[in-house]
Amino acid sequence: MLSLLLVINAGGVVLTVFQLPGIWLILLATGLTFIWQPQIVGYEAVLVLAILAIGGEVLEFWLAARGAVKAGGSTRAAACAMVGAVVGAMVGTIVFPVVGTIVGGCLGAGLASYLGDRWAGRTHDQAAKSGGGAVIGKFWATLMKVAVAITMWIVSAVVVFWS
Repeated sequence: MLSLLLVINAGGVVLTVFQLPGIWLILLATGLTFIWQPQIVGYEAVLVLAILAIGGEVLEFWLAARGAVKAGGSTRAAACAMVGAVVGAMVGTIVFPVVGTIVGGCLGAGLASYLGDRWAGRTHDQAAKSGGGAVIGKFWATLMKVAVAITMWIVSAVVVFWS
């Protein structure tokens, strides 16, 4: 049964690559295993995974917004970049699954940041620079979130193998 937990959690890593809530699947599966077999999976592991999951989400949104702001974008551009990343990932998944999810998220963040800056009265050049920053920020955010998912899988694997 514990090998099933590792397989489910590996699926969570894959879902995270597709911009889906894979880190929450890892937390849920491990949490349910804790409820079912607390002698094998302790609350400490679930707590560590919860902290990692929350940190991963915060990191993802923060990096996408930070990319826009660091490139000179407005607060409005940063907020739009966060929304655009989600919408872009969904559209990208429909148009071209796997790669489209990542590319769509990055382009969605960039386009939304650009539009947010234009809405805030910034020039085309300023908005374009901000949009480029949002694209780079979202790309790094995606990589960091996948790293968090892999770390969560490793934590669950260590728990399983130590039990």
